[in-house]
Amino acid sequence: ALRPPLHSLFLILKLVNPTQYRFEHLATQLKWRLQEGRGEAVYQIGVEDNGLLVGLTEADMKASLNTLKKMAEKVGADITLLREREVDYDSDRNTRKIAEVLVRKVPDDQQFLDLRVAVLGNVDSGKSTLLGVLTQGELDNGRGRARLNLFRHLHEIQTGRTSSISFEILGFNSKGEVVNYSESRTAEEICESSSKMITFIDLAGHHKYLKTTIFGLTSYCPDFAMLVVSANTGIAGTTREHLGLAMALKVPIFIVVSKVDLCSRGTVERTVRQLERVLKQPGCNKVPMVVLNPDDAVTAAQQFTQSTCITPIFTLSSVSGKSLDLLKVFLNILPPLSNSKEQEELMQQLTEFQVDEIYSVPDVGTVVGGTLYSGVCREGERLVVGPTDEGCFLRLKVGSIQRNRSACRVLRAGQAATLALGNFERSLLRKGMVMVSPKMNPTICCQFEAAIVLLFHAKTFRRGSQVTIHVGNVRQTATVECLHGKDELRTGERAVVRFHFIKHPEYLRLGAKLLFREGVTKGIGHTDIEAVRMMTAWGT
Repeated sequence: ALRPPLHSLFLILKLVNPTQYRFEHLATQLKWRLQEGRGEAVYQIGVEDNGLLVGLTEADMKASLNTLKKMAEKVGADITLLREREVDYDSDRNTRKIAEVLVRKVPDDQQFLDLRVAVLGNVDSGKSTLLGVLTQGELDNGRGRARLNLFRHLHEIQTGRTSSISFEILGFNSKGEVVNYSESRTAEEICESSSKMITFIDLAGHHKYLKTTIFGLTSYCPDFAMLVVSANTGIAGTTREHLGLAMALKVPIFIVVSKVDLCSRGTVERTVRQLERVLKQPGCNKVPMVVLNPDDAVTAAQQFTQSTCITPIFTLSSVSGKSLDLLKVFLNILPPLSNSKEQEELMQQLTEFQVDEIYSVPDVGTVVGGTLYSGVCREGERLVVGPTDEGCFLRLKVGSIQRNRSACRVLRAGQAATLALGNFERSLLRKGMVMVSPKMNPTICCQFEAAIVLLFHAKTFRRGSQVTIHVGNVRQTATVECLHGKDELRTGERAVVRFHFIKHPEYLRLGAKLLFREGVTKGIGHTDIEAVRMMTAWGT
């Protein structure tokens, strides 16, 4: 299944000594392409419009790259040569080359491209260590030193196991260079220096923290998922389950085989073959692509977002640093899944902010963290938050806004941030609430209907069954009220089911992806049918 290419390859034969009129036209074209690609565009030089690889002589290539550099400077961007290769054309004895060039906007007023990557994998597979190495810029010592800065709780440091959701940032500047904490930068300095930001969502690997991992996948709306597999243990523990969750939620996934320094080459190859077998199975239908060199990394990044089938596989070490640069090349080039037009459409809608985290900060007051699903949110904006246990929405005012720990005046659709609410009572808030525009008149429900597929059940799924429902940032136990047209469901069967929340009403969007579980019982679906027993209530 092909998606529309987002940082499409723009084919151009050559850019040698253009006239002033032609140069202005090309610069305007580049500016439009950067807007479409949310600040990024890739040019292929030496290729005709029909895709024929003609190539350029060394002199023409040098002149073309120089022209492209001047075009980029005119629109406030930088260029990075991704790769060059020789081509045979018309038996020409002269060496002819084609080049691929990334053009990226220079950072401007916090308008960097932000991609969210959920980090999945079994316990002890090296997820937090890998993130520590990427974001801190220092290799691990083999005993987990790199991960210490990522842990949020004492018991995580003591056990070495992540139990909560944490966020880490990795930046790339307009020239494609890594921007991280290696030079004692603050998060604010990283944001200011970066044209592109990768926000890693570090999730728990242990099975007893599965509900936290599912919440991270459903609530934080990751663009991609990175599945980390230890080379010495292979596919073990929760690896298959995490792979299944990402696929069920249609999150594009790439795989990192870590700890290759601990294993022989044969063991690493055996783990890769094991992954390839699982990915090719009928349930997955993926095309594994092992990345061995920078050229593979560029190709993988471009094909990954155009086809849901491609699954890049990296083999690396956080201790020796082997192949770590290939992952950085991949992340640097990885384009967004949505283009500027789609984001503009979301920004035109009314404000809707999902509440994922709640804090009390000294001298600031109540702070909420989450993602702006639609609209635009500004400092001082008045919104309503809910639903409360009684089904009400309460009025509040947004104080300051921070993105990636640095101040921000305007929040746009799709961006994650923390919002200060001043002296608003924290006890009135809970995870799963939404902050919306008062004009929205939000609808909430105690009961709702969804079209589901039962992925697995030991016996039968019937009326009266209780499951934990995950829809976006909502996580609550619900009872099955009825199955339309059926008395019971078995593994693999589909039905339209009415659920009833057992505790309090929730705000649900029509068509939202749904995931439910209870023990070994698992299912997916979407709220594609009008929620029933709707009620709209307003607080003061």
